[in-house]
Amino acid sequence: MLVIPCSMNTLGLLADGTGNNLLARAAQVMLKERRPLVVVPREMPYNIIHLENMLRLARAGGIILPASPGFYHHPQSMDDLVRHVVGRVLDQFGIEHTLYKRWEGV
Repeated sequence: MLVIPCSMNTLGLLADGTGNNLLARAAQVMLKERRPLVVVPREMPYNIIHLENMLRLARAGGIILPASPGFYHHPQSMDDLVRHVVGRVLDQFGIEHTLYKRWEGV
């Protein structure tokens, strides 16, 4: 399951284990079944409550993937930055893609 973008309100509900709506309940099932739950937080900067909620969700099995594009592949456009983030999301689900050139080391 992918929650993109994930508001801090939703992230708080997920971290709290509160299944008070369909999205939160589906996420709780993903965690219970040990299936991938990837959240892409939308707000920044983070405050301590945001960070603690992310830590709680990560400890429960969620994957926190901020929309922070890499620059090692020398992006030439905004599309390159978006493709990098989308590619990283697809990587979490094992989906093959050619959205960006992978880093091959030093």
